[in-house]
Amino acid sequence: MHLHFLYNFIIGAAASPFLFAAAIMIGVFFVEDPTTIIVGLLAADHIISIPLALASLYAGIIFGDILLYGIGWLASKHPWFARYVDHEMTAPFRGWLETRFAITVFSARFIPGARFPTYTTSGFFGSPLGTFILVVTAAASVWTTALFAASYWFGTLTTELIGPVRWGIAAIFLIILFFIGRHNVLASRFKQGADTSADTRTP
Repeated sequence: MHLHFLYNFIIGAAASPFLFAAAIMIGVFFVEDPTTIIVGLLAADHIISIPLALASLYAGIIFGDILLYGIGWLASKHPWFARYVDHEMTAPFRGWLETRFAITVFSARFIPGARFPTYTTSGFFGSPLGTFILVVTAAASVWTTALFAASYWFGTLTTELIGPVRWGIAAIFLIILFFIGRHNVLASRFKQGADTSADTRTP
């Protein structure tokens, strides 16, 4: 989703607190980090209150995470996919996820692109929903709060900058986050592959 379009989508609902919150929740489901940054900047400009901003972000994130879990759970009920729930081909990965469930779900929040496969897989294998909600809530309270605070701080320091410069800096920050996340994903996949191989070799 284009950053300019996302900004206009959210700011276009500013006339109504309810619509404002709904737009943030929709935005954060599809593109979490950019939405959080935009909302932080809007709060710095006093366009939205901090309580409404954080409540909307948290609600959208947690609802979206549960929805991803639900997609995986529904997929496991489909006859074509159900055979893979207890299949020997997926057994090593399922065992790996069960032994590292909390830390895997928690860390997925900090790795761009990792939420969808991690959370849908959690639902697919029927991981405890209560634990899942607790962990994603804890992760959101750390990451989202930190990113929002950084964006708010950035916004207060750049209120005098013209729009293109300000948003250009924000876009650069997003690109940096992307490459950091990409590096973390590759490192995580390498580690998971090594751990899975070690587990399968264990007698």
